[in-house]
Amino acid sequence: MATRTKYLTNKDLLAEIHRSKNTFCSYVDPEYNQYDLIVPSLEKINIRTTAEAKRNRATRLAKQAHAEAVEAAGKKLPAKQFEIDYKKIAKEDVVFRVMTFEHIPEDLTRKKTKKSTADSHVKVNFPPFQHWKFDDKGNLICVGKSHWVGGMENGHFDGKCGKATNDLARMWMKLCDRYATRGNVRGYTYNDEMKGQAILQLAQIGLQFDESKSNNPFAYYTAAVTNSFVRIINIEKRNQNIRDDILEMNGMNPSWTRQEQGRDNGMTQPRGESDTKEKS
Repeated sequence: MATRTKYLTNKDLLAEIHRSKNTFCSYVDPEYNQYDLIVPSLEKINIRTTAEAKRNRATRLAKQAHAEAVEAAGKKLPAKQFEIDYKKIAKEDVVFRVMTFEHIPEDLTRKKTKKSTADSHVKVNFPPFQHWKFDDKGNLICVGKSHWVGGMENGHFDGKCGKATNDLARMWMKLCDRYATRGNVRGYTYNDEMKGQAILQLAQIGLQFDESKSNNPFAYYTAAVTNSFVRIINIEKRNQNIRDDILEMNGMNPSWTRQEQGRDNGMTQPRGESDTKEKS
């Protein structure tokens, strides 16, 4: 029986991005690495957002329980019987991801013109955040920080303490390999150079995907890969035009592409051949 091809999905990509970012983070307890809602600031944590976080947590736990039951039973099971009432989720159980630069050291010399908060801080490889939750007394406490090593109070900033997971790196390579087979790019002789540039680009910006703004990393990565392929094509075309100009200046035939362009523009023969006949 033939095995089915495993395609990349946003769900898998989001999971690996989350695991990769966690290698750059420090938490009071490992269970606090999973957030239930992303908010832009602590001021946005209120009754409404807490209820939304409870619903998200109930949905996530229900899906997790359903998936584990299906795997154990080896057959399909109705998901409805695993539903959880979000009102039964305690306020102290939900975790908020707060997008903030508060724990990132300032660097006022990095950019002269500061257009955003990030320009006033040390450059990091993805938008920094903190994880917050309610304690038993109803007070918000910080339970996790990105780009951090050690405790929340006695730890220190470290922007290079983690790395992308091997699975995420393989996903990047698989995405580039599949894109390279498209009809509009697979015929180029420098197809490998385009793939190499795309993989390099993903390694540089792959973790910059911001989950607070989108849940579609596949589109984000595809756009980056497309730009990398187009960049290499433009560079190769520019180099080819320079070679053709040099060949024509020396009375030699340019590339076949230049000759075809000349015929389309009304020239009956390559310029190199006409120059040779005039000299003879």
